[in-house]
Amino acid sequence: MKPFAKSMARIGTESAFEVLARCRELERQGKKILHFEIGEPDFPSPPHVIEATKKALDQGYTHYTPPQGIYEIREAVCEEIYKSRGFRPKPDQVIIGPGGKPIILFAMLATIDEGDEVIIQDPAYPMYASIANYVGAKVVPVRLREENDFRMTVEDVNEKVTSKTKMIVINSPQNPTGSVLSREDVAGIAEIAKDNDLWLLSDEIYNRIIYDAKHFSPSIHDMALERTILVDGFSKAYAMTGYRLGYGVGPEKLIQKMVILAINTISCVTTFVQIAGVAALLGPQDSTEAMVKEFRARRDLIVSGLNSVRGFRCLNPKGAFYVFPNITGTGMSSAECGNYLLEKGGIAVLPGTAFGEAGEGYIRFSYATSQEKIKELIEKLKTLF
Repeated sequence: MKPFAKSMARIGTESAFEVLARCRELERQGKKILHFEIGEPDFPSPPHVIEATKKALDQGYTHYTPPQGIYEIREAVCEEIYKSRGFRPKPDQVIIGPGGKPIILFAMLATIDEGDEVIIQDPAYPMYASIANYVGAKVVPVRLREENDFRMTVEDVNEKVTSKTKMIVINSPQNPTGSVLSREDVAGIAEIAKDNDLWLLSDEIYNRIIYDAKHFSPSIHDMALERTILVDGFSKAYAMTGYRLGYGVGPEKLIQKMVILAINTISCVTTFVQIAGVAALLGPQDSTEAMVKEFRARRDLIVSGLNSVRGFRCLNPKGAFYVFPNITGTGMSSAECGNYLLEKGGIAVLPGTAFGEAGEGYIRFSYATSQEKIKELIEKLKTLF
């Protein structure tokens, strides 16, 4: 067999799915597992979205569409951006993808050259570093500190900028920590990008799932006309993970390059899924609002519970549906703690190191599960520590 491409050695994976596969194997062996590893809302997709999907199928929306996305959904995205971010992009600034991941991939492929530097939060969603490494860039991590609520500060970013920096990646609300950047954080980072003529990729997939804070997008500073690439989607806010639907908003010339990449890879996003996306954005938002209300209650429950477990210390996250407790008091490393919880307690979590070196000493729980299971989790943890 001929060797594989050298670039495959530079691309990573997503530990959540590896842990899930391991859990499924344990469950097949008869072991009960409490799942706190996967970041997927445990709510049904909104009823009006499901109805729109069925209707679209009945009406024959089962053929190719333009690779950039149908006009109706790009227009709906523009309306959503106006309502939530305060400016109205043009439909030509929007590209639709099968989830947010391809948008991030296309954006990096279109802007990053080998040898460029990409500034990324640490810990962070592993795909950012994985794709940056894959295209041959150098990942420059900015350590997120517990004492600073895991926020990426302007000062920390400024220290990392060099003549080789090409892009800054931010994610707020953030996975895995649930941290939320302040207005000053976002404005300062946007100013750094402007002063140094850098791309600024802002993953805002959790922007609707936020508590005790307000979401701020750097796109307001240039209306996504010059350097900001806004990434969002439907998986988290509308519990539409299986629909695989996301979008990017950015400078029109960049979007055109990303469309070329779409033509060469995905052709287009499933037509009836795009129709469902229009219904999600323009229809009733009560399902999302009810979901966020329940997530807030779960957050309060799991944070207070974890802080009652010996060896655990947990901040109160302001967004997303993750907690990132400090477990150094247990005397275990992140990997040791994760393995111990799964093997001895049947509790599936992710070690903090799955998200970067700065995740050592932490583990991530996804509280996208019921309050009853959270209570069961806390009781189990108290017997284990």
